[in-house]
Amino acid sequence: MSTYCVTGGAGFIGSHLCERLLKLGHRVVCIDNFNGVYDYKIKIKNILNSTGLETTFQYSNKETDLLHLQQAVEGDSYKLVVADIRHADELAAAFGNERIDAVIHLAAMAGVRPSIEDPLLYEDVNVRGTLTVLEAMRKHGVRKWLCASSSSVYGNQAKVPFSEEDRVDRSISPYAATKKACEVLGHTYYHLHDIDTIMLRFFTVYGERQRPDLAIHKFVGMLDRGEPLTVYGDGSSRRDYTYVGDIVDGMIGALAFVEGHETVYEIVNIGTNRTISLLELVRSIEQAFGKEALLRWLPNQPGDVEQTYADISKANGLFGYDPQTDFAEGLHKFVTWYRGN
Repeated sequence: MSTYCVTGGAGFIGSHLCERLLKLGHRVVCIDNFNGVYDYKIKIKNILNSTGLETTFQYSNKETDLLHLQQAVEGDSYKLVVADIRHADELAAAFGNERIDAVIHLAAMAGVRPSIEDPLLYEDVNVRGTLTVLEAMRKHGVRKWLCASSSSVYGNQAKVPFSEEDRVDRSISPYAATKKACEVLGHTYYHLHDIDTIMLRFFTVYGERQRPDLAIHKFVGMLDRGEPLTVYGDGSSRRDYTYVGDIVDGMIGALAFVEGHETVYEIVNIGTNRTISLLELVRSIEQAFGKEALLRWLPNQPGDVEQTYADISKANGLFGYDPQTDFAEGLHKFVTWYRGN
């Protein structure tokens, strides 16, 4: 049994990863600060689902609820640490009490458009926070990690599909710039402190427990409530939508690779190598939900890229990454989950 620290482990992707690690027989130390980007109760439910704890949670107030949650899930296989990755003392307490074999760093401020509104917050959390995690690893002798990067680092590339060898120093949003900065920091600590690193460039992740601010969840909610769907641009922008189960498969494969090799620094795309237009997405949601949408057309938004499209041959070659979930199947799973929640 290995012990893995998952930062952002109460979130959408993080909770799915924790669930898989637990099923594989490992111990998980989940670090999350339950910030106010969306209702903290969503993350509590994520944790209850990922740990398999069947309980009726009685909500009171945030501070009390998080304390009760920590007590409820504490066990030989799982520990919840409520901490902010920017605070070295909070990370030191978490790392100092555990013998951690590897870190999977998912905690971040996410989203292109909000990063334009508050770039300093994004720099503080995503760059300084990542550096604080790396320092905690260095001080406590943790030499293996995965770090979540993003397809947004590619900007508006004309060449498709996007390859890890492509130039990525022309970001068009602060969020993308912070993710590129994390990749550079990862290489710095690999070079100076022998911390083996895989930077995972995720491509538009969707599925059960998706954050409520992301397109598919937001569109399904609007459709359910009979509200017009806000569509930016002419509907031709394209995304490489990747089902969360395939993302977790990729992380597990990358984790095995980085643990099984020395002197590793790799940047790897985790996508599907298929794209869907925004208008195709809307029609697919209509079909999956069984309801026709009203559309509200607005101009393109600053920072939004025209398309994302992953070349996944490197991930396949390094650790056998081979996404299995087609978009219709993944969307059906999400809609089923949405209706049940």
